[in-house]
Amino acid sequence: MLPALLIIDDFLADPHGVRRAALGLGYDPALKAGNYPGLLSNDPLEIKGLDAAVAARIGVPVAAMPGTSHGHCRLTLAGDKGASGVHIDPCFYSGILYLSLPEHARGGTDFFRHRPTGLDRVPTTDLALLESGFSDVNDLVERVVNADTLKPARWEKVMTVPMRFNRLVLFSPWLFHNSAPGFGRSGADGRLVMLLFFAQGRPSPDAPGW
Repeated sequence: MLPALLIIDDFLADPHGVRRAALGLGYDPALKAGNYPGLLSNDPLEIKGLDAAVAARIGVPVAAMPGTSHGHCRLTLAGDKGASGVHIDPCFYSGILYLSLPEHARGGTDFFRHRPTGLDRVPTTDLALLESGFSDVNDLVERVVNADTLKPARWEKVMTVPMRFNRLVLFSPWLFHNSAPGFGRSGADGRLVMLLFFAQGRPSPDAPGW
């Protein structure tokens, strides 16, 4: 069984080099297409061996999830707002790599419980789904996640995984979660992360990177 949450500190051998590369990707507001706060990098950042390293940790082969922003970096500054809040991810397994420097890092990734239902995730078995009071998972996602994503009173924050430079956080995409607020005024001091959305499969041995 996959761990619901796994924290790996000092993940990269050259985090400063990866951070420089992440800031060099470009973040064009005209290309933004999504409900997230801040800006997504124009291109993904390839890190050789990343998928294999994650697979070794969780015991399951993984690769980039098609149709997601896997490998892209996100820059979120103070005051940036998104069109959604608490959410789940469309993938097999999720990850976020923190790239903000120690002197700037704050907040992190927040996890929530839905107050009306008591759920902290979308159930992943038929029995758990029935016990939640729903018979269809899509109905649950629509009525719980999508309907209440921007209603703070409907959610109780149960945990924050603090941001730390070169920390990789891996977690079940079915957990109700959201990024903590952005900070800073530019890439130099803003909230910089690398987003990871994994599918189950074989990682490519030919990916360029670090």
